[in-house]
Amino acid sequence: MAATKPQSALDLERARREHHHEADVVIVGAGVFGCAAAFSFANQGRSVILLERWLHEPDRIVGELLQPGGVAALKKLGLGKCLEGIDAIPCYGYHVLYRGDDVAIPYPTVSQEGNVIVTKGGGGEKRDKKGGPEGRAFHHGRFIMKLRKACHEHPNISVFETEVTDLIRGERGHNNNVEEVLGVKTRTTTDKEKNIKKEDAFFGGLTIVADGYASKFRQGLLGKTPVVKSKFYALELVDCDFPPQYYGHVCIGDASVVLLYQIGTHETRALVDVPLDCPAASPQNGGVRGYIQNVVLPALPKSVQPSVIKALADGKIPKSMPNSWLPPTKQTSTPGVLVLGDAHNMRHPLTGGGMTVAFNDVIVLSDLLHPNNIPNLSDHAAVSSAMSTFHYRRKSLTSIINVLAQALYSLFAANDWQLRALQRGCFRYFQMGRTDEPVALMGGMLHRPTVLARHFFTVAFLAIWMNTVDLCGGSIVGILMLPVAIVQAVLILWRACVVFLPVFGTELW
Repeated sequence: MAATKPQSALDLERARREHHHEADVVIVGAGVFGCAAAFSFANQGRSVILLERWLHEPDRIVGELLQPGGVAALKKLGLGKCLEGIDAIPCYGYHVLYRGDDVAIPYPTVSQEGNVIVTKGGGGEKRDKKGGPEGRAFHHGRFIMKLRKACHEHPNISVFETEVTDLIRGERGHNNNVEEVLGVKTRTTTDKEKNIKKEDAFFGGLTIVADGYASKFRQGLLGKTPVVKSKFYALELVDCDFPPQYYGHVCIGDASVVLLYQIGTHETRALVDVPLDCPAASPQNGGVRGYIQNVVLPALPKSVQPSVIKALADGKIPKSMPNSWLPPTKQTSTPGVLVLGDAHNMRHPLTGGGMTVAFNDVIVLSDLLHPNNIPNLSDHAAVSSAMSTFHYRRKSLTSIINVLAQALYSLFAANDWQLRALQRGCFRYFQMGRTDEPVALMGGMLHRPTVLARHFFTVAFLAIWMNTVDLCGGSIVGILMLPVAIVQAVLILWRACVVFLPVFGTELW
């Protein structure tokens, strides 16, 4: 911990960071992952340089919902106070609306030992909110500024506003002349009015690239590119009446998926999923605004519609973000650098699990790279070995969050009859109260991937049963439809396997 170091040592390390731009760790990107990693390493006594292109408050439309597992991880990292003073709103579960019907899915209760208590007969009943699992929703920018403030105030961290342009590669004699990353090149603005910039450089025993979803270094280091099949377009609804309060709302229409959650006392975020090349959102049909007005709006509850109409009144195209899927890969073989955060792994933001994954990753990472295990982060062989362990250890949580995000999006945005059958089965499963374990998985509180697989295929067989009853039930003639029902059962099960198994396999590899 920083407190165990004499002040003279702290002053020397700060001078080394600020005048010579040298530290134990250089972190590129002061976002969710970068700030949390910097703070965690600094708490272990490491000297940290944190670099960010712009230190003003970001204006993003995702990264606004933190699951209960993420809240717990944030507190474990010593950053729990970052949720204070930003008008963060508690979230106690999910509320799903499906073609005029709805069901509330509260987070399950948790024992003092941290075990999920599955209620007999399933979930869905009304629970006392006090003392139970609680997520938080907020304006992303306010939360980021709190994380950055914590880093600014830490004696082991120096924060610089500078644009990272390239990696510095070189050879250290003690590393057998193997090329490694020594730090980063940057461009720092010295006169904003005249747009004068100065070339700069920062050096560290280890460089961590956490420059987000649009990473400029990902392709060169990992050779990976995110898959984008849709975008979220955002509206900010003011004083929107949408009971039950303090729940994340998922509205599933015939041709639309909308996520709503309160991010402030008066503000509610609405995220409208629009598939790429969607005909209903073409310029001929009024673009995205036409899609929201003609397709999305009629599927929303009557109490929400006035707020949406008011939010569209400015005539502007809503802000958007790509919904990216980037399966996790093993770290780059280049010594001296790691690629982490959204630059390394992303999932569809429908389930709001991104920040929970980030904070959990920081906990695993800082544990493996702790000074007790690796005193010198320039020991790249030791770091590489630790990162091999990191790749698999994180999967007990991240595989669940990632698979759930991709699988649920496929079901909720169903575009064929098999997916619509699975969609209906999923909603019926929720209505039956089989929600404790699924929402505990989604909330980052239950770390058992096999439980996810069991629930997913239980939903698939329920969907098959419902489809068979529709085809064969109600009359004696229905028995003649049994061959058709069997064929459709195979097709529905096959579709479930196609949705789930490739993603699940990718995550566990």
